[in-house]
Amino acid sequence: MNHPTTRRTFLGASAATAAMAALAACTDPSTSTQPGRATRRIMPSDPIIAEFEKRRPTSGATVTQRLTPAPFDTEISGKSLTTWGYNDSLNGPLIRAGTGDTLDTTVTNQLGQGTSVHWHGLALRNNADGVQGLTQKATAPGTNYGYNFRLAHPGTYWYHSHFDMQRERALYGPLIIEDPRESLAYDQEWVILLDDWLDGITGTPEEVAKELSMGMNMTGASMQDPSDGNMSGMDGMDMTMKHMLMGAKSEYLGGDAGDVKIPVHLFNGKAPMNPETLESKPGNRIRLRIINAAGDTAYRVGVPGQKLTLTHTDGFPVQHDDVDAVVLGMGERIDAILTVRDGYTPLLALPEGKKGNAYGLIRTGIGTAPRSDALPTSMTGNVVDGSLLKADESVLLGSRAPDRFHEMRLTGSMEKYDWGINGRRFDMSTPFKGAFDLRLDERVQVKVINDTHMWHPIHLHGHTFQLAGNGARKDTVIVKPEQTVVFNFDADNPGQWLTHCHNAYHAEAGMMGVFSYIK
Repeated sequence: MNHPTTRRTFLGASAATAAMAALAACTDPSTSTQPGRATRRIMPSDPIIAEFEKRRPTSGATVTQRLTPAPFDTEISGKSLTTWGYNDSLNGPLIRAGTGDTLDTTVTNQLGQGTSVHWHGLALRNNADGVQGLTQKATAPGTNYGYNFRLAHPGTYWYHSHFDMQRERALYGPLIIEDPRESLAYDQEWVILLDDWLDGITGTPEEVAKELSMGMNMTGASMQDPSDGNMSGMDGMDMTMKHMLMGAKSEYLGGDAGDVKIPVHLFNGKAPMNPETLESKPGNRIRLRIINAAGDTAYRVGVPGQKLTLTHTDGFPVQHDDVDAVVLGMGERIDAILTVRDGYTPLLALPEGKKGNAYGLIRTGIGTAPRSDALPTSMTGNVVDGSLLKADESVLLGSRAPDRFHEMRLTGSMEKYDWGINGRRFDMSTPFKGAFDLRLDERVQVKVINDTHMWHPIHLHGHTFQLAGNGARKDTVIVKPEQTVVFNFDADNPGQWLTHCHNAYHAEAGMMGVFSYIK
């Protein structure tokens, strides 16, 4: 089988070839999906990108941040290891700004390979979106790269490397944009990053991606080789793989919960043996800003025996909903209000369909902290995800008939690990093949049809869409097996915008595409 060029294989080619391909993709607007006909595309270097940036609201203030991706030593779940992170930390620095502020970030690359930074969920200028080969050239080792853009919308966002499998180490951090007109009342805030971790414990993200790429072919190299010393046993035809997870089921997600064996789950960089603790007072209202930074795991988040009031998803307000737990797919964010009770309150994140947990504690000064193994292994009752919420009236898209329709079929299987869109696995050397063309000022309707037996969190760069039926405004949405999700968005941010499954391994395998503004 001839596998297409993915982000990993494309950028693993010779430096000269990769640089030429990336430069061509970022600057050449004369590409076409139809033989004999040139399509003029609005590329990141087009002057209209700067024009639209000037139209965004400005406060006149600038927030500066330096990010240094580099190797560093740390300890996770009692094991010393070396991984990669921003500014020598498992969680990158919390960047906090206000609506209309300009974010000025300098990235100093101290890795031994290229990198880039994507600002997840933001409607920002296209040449700051951080997708190497599409919106910028990779930032080479030992060099600096600057990102400068206005922050148009308040909410809970995050940033992460968009280069190969780098996000599956610790190259991510939270970005909070405050609303000067915020009407939500609360006493404290807790920004929470959830992650599924394996780097340096059971292997590396690249090793996992390589094994998964072999699929489930019983004659393929995805099975552990008895000669490598890692064979854990064989029962007839059942051979154990080192990283591929078999039998992880989630009724909520409609079947298979994930692809990868995860040894530890992190809550703000801390394993369950040493949970993060927030000091509070009984009766305080805490605003939880929860970000799922994982690569292969959905988390069911809640407080056992207590309700959460959901207020926002993916940065945008929703009609408030009191729930027992909320499920977040990879890349999704949820804001919620929790009223503190006496004693210790565990905020629990259960990996959907997998073993283990991640959690943090709220302490009021009395009582005994619960042990990890004493916490519930399930949370039931009223359980929802962002796709089931309704948008607050203040952020509804105006009533308008769609001007353009696109159908996005999610395709592939675990057997071949050939994840793609519309039967095609994305190839960064030809990014506009199979592109979803659109023009400025159109209302675009997208029908996402999941033809696979896996769930997929689908993310659109540079825009927020509204789910059909006055659903929530989002940029990442869970699409369950054999489910169809319909959403609309306004084409108001010119450029070339990636869309992809936010399961890191599905995206790496090819479940990506481009929404391409044309002239």
